[in-house]
Amino acid sequence: MRTHLALVAVPALLAGALLTGCSAQSSSGTTTSTAPAKTAESIAKALGEKVPSVQLTKVFTTDDDPNHLLGRPGGYLSKSAFTDTRVPAEQAPNEFSTERGGGVEVFGDAAAAKARMDKIQGIAKDMGGLISEYDYVNGTVLVRVTSLLTPEQAKEYEAALT
Repeated sequence: MRTHLALVAVPALLAGALLTGCSAQSSSGTTTSTAPAKTAESIAKALGEKVPSVQLTKVFTTDDDPNHLLGRPGGYLSKSAFTDTRVPAEQAPNEFSTERGGGVEVFGDAAAAKARMDKIQGIAKDMGGLISEYDYVNGTVLVRVTSLLTPEQAKEYEAALT
C-alpha cells in the first residue's frame, strides 16, 4: 500500500514543483505567469522603440552566426543585428555587421556577457584602434554599437538598455 501511495505522490509533488517554477504569487495572493526569457530579437525591437533610428535586420541561427558562438559552450543563447539610419550605408555596406548599427547578444548568465564584452574590447585594444565599438552590458545582455556613431548617439543605447 505504501508503495502505491509513493508512486502517486512523488509524480504529483514533482508536477507541483515544476508548475510553481512557471508562476509567481503577488503580494495580493494572485498568481501570475513569469515573463518569457528575453531574446536578442525582443531586445533589439525594444531598443528600436527607444532609439527611433534603429531597425532590426537579422536574427541569427546556428547556421549563419558569423562568430560561430550561438548555442555553443561559452557562447550566447541568441543574437540579432540592427541598423542605425544615422550610419550611411556606403560607410558600412553589410547591413548585418556591427558597423552598420550594432547587435544584441544574450547569454545564460551575466558573467558570460561581461566576459564577451571584455574579450571584444581586448581584441580592439590589441589591434591598436583599427577596430572599435561601443559595448554595453546589462545582466545577461550585451549590446554592441558601431563606432561610426558619436559618443552622444551611442549613449542613447546605454540609456535604452537600462
